[in-house]
Amino acid sequence: MDIKAKIEEIVKKLQSDKTLLSGFQTNPVGTVEKLLGVDLPDDTINKLVEGVKAKLGSDELVSKLDADGDGKLDLDDAKKALGGILGKFKK
Repeated sequence: MDIKAKIEEIVKKLQSDKTLLSGFQTNPVGTVEKLLGVDLPDDTINKLVEGVKAKLGSDELVSKLDADGDGKLDLDDAKKALGGILGKFKK
């Protein structure tokens, strides 16, 4: 099984279906098993779940820092986001 490809497949399904995404947020293992249609060993399913969580998180970050919607981080948006965080530490 190509775990990376399965993660991409699952993420696309979750992003296109808010009900599935909600199910993933409350029961990630069950939702992934449902989407795959097979019962996998715990270590494999846990790798998939963690990979999906990471991918969803990185996609969310890109969307927050992508002002023009081209899928790329915009420097001005990154500066604003980081400035708010890092500005708190300036003396």
